[in-house]
Amino acid sequence: QVQLVESGGGLVQPGGSLRLSCAASGFTFSVYAMSWYRQAPGKERELVAGITSAGGRTNYADSVKGRFTISRDNAKNTVYLQMNSLKPEDTAVYYCNAQRGTNRYWGQGTQVTVSS
Repeated sequence: QVQLVESGGGLVQPGGSLRLSCAASGFTFSVYAMSWYRQAPGKERELVAGITSAGGRTNYADSVKGRFTISRDNAKNTVYLQMNSLKPEDTAVYYCNAQRGTNRYWGQGTQVTVSS
């Protein structure tokens, strides 16, 4: 049974930091590209950051470049999103995604709220 379980979300003040984690099970994590997406109320889901299966390449949405860092630990079947200098516009539900070819899996999401 495939599972992606996100954790680490919460309420943080502007300028603060959070680290999201996504623990994977039920598939061969090390051969899947992993991504983080987010969806704010009334908006479409958007790609935040992605990382290749071996972790050699990453990509980021322009809105988070220089503030967010995606990483993975294939030994722990976990992908991370370090979020620094958070802004109110980063408020959203953050989803973990795994993709290989036509196989695609989603987590249940974790809420991130940036507010004073």
